[in-house]
Amino acid sequence: MGLIWIAILLGVVEGVTEFIPVSSTGHLIVAGELLGFTGGSADTFKIFIQLGAILAVVLIERRRLLDLANPRARGGLSGLRGCGLLAVTTLPILATGYLLHDRIEQRLFGPATVALAFLVGGIGILLAERFRPQPRTDSVDGLTWRQALLIGLFQCLALWPGISRSAATIIGGLFGGLERRAAARYSFLAAIPAVTAAAGYDLLKSWHLLRATDLLPFAVGFAVAFLVAWGTVRTFLALLGRLTLRPFAWYRIAAAPLVYWLVR
Repeated sequence: MGLIWIAILLGVVEGVTEFIPVSSTGHLIVAGELLGFTGGSADTFKIFIQLGAILAVVLIERRRLLDLANPRARGGLSGLRGCGLLAVTTLPILATGYLLHDRIEQRLFGPATVALAFLVGGIGILLAERFRPQPRTDSVDGLTWRQALLIGLFQCLALWPGISRSAATIIGGLFGGLERRAAARYSFLAAIPAVTAAAGYDLLKSWHLLRATDLLPFAVGFAVAFLVAWGTVRTFLALLGRLTLRPFAWYRIAAAPLVYWLVR
């Protein structure tokens, strides 16, 4: 299969899975193995297209981001308070990722560990839906410092490939007392600094592997991930108004043995 078609397929996979609780990294690992798209350049491509998905959220949440950039804004998730809340959520995963980056790549990027993460994440979602406290925060504007820190600590679980950053942060939000849609929306916002920082760090380390011929596939993958993520985020928020997260949990549990079989 040509590189452009591979870029399109992986862009679709990234756009669909980045912001729903099923693990974009796990799906990209499986898809890459099935397509025979592996190695240093392939790994860099999978990191780069995450930025396309992030750009979709930046544009969807542009008004919120403008409020965050306004130092005169007061209250809610805006201004200096909002930036502080996002920093509290982001710093734990940045620090942990920086300290454990090499060990994670060496020990947690195998088929068995990714498949196990699918299973663990699915069980975690079921537990969150079963034992979460009664929601007391129905908007990201009501987020407290304690909730922001709890979500940040849960987000560190996403360093295990296959757990899903989205799943980890939404589960943290549910246990912290956020309503599902509020937890999902904050998860999208928290992805911007966390994923951008992680992708930027990895790209700086691997940029030397790229060649001029990689430019077009990278651009195509980025654009496809952006467009698909845009539609996925809109659809996911609409679904959360009517559904729980349990279907995503059962999908993960069912997919875990298949993931192991496909990439072993």
